[in-house]
Amino acid sequence: MRAARVEAASWVLIYAGLLAAVLGWFVRGQSAPMGLGFMLGGAVCTMIGVALIAVRARMKDPTQEQDR
Repeated sequence: MRAARVEAASWVLIYAGLLAAVLGWFVRGQSAPMGLGFMLGGAVCTMIGVALIAVRARMKDPTQEQDR
């Protein structure tokens, strides 16, 4: 996978996960299981996004390889 795609996917997962977690926070008053599902799903997406940032940090940048 290219570095740009990993970077874009990580930020999409982080922001979507946070949005889902906040949505779950507000929904849990009406339906506790659905709210909990949104919060857990959002937390998992956010953690995957953070892990992808760590993966991206370890990837070699193609622009640095061309400078040599």
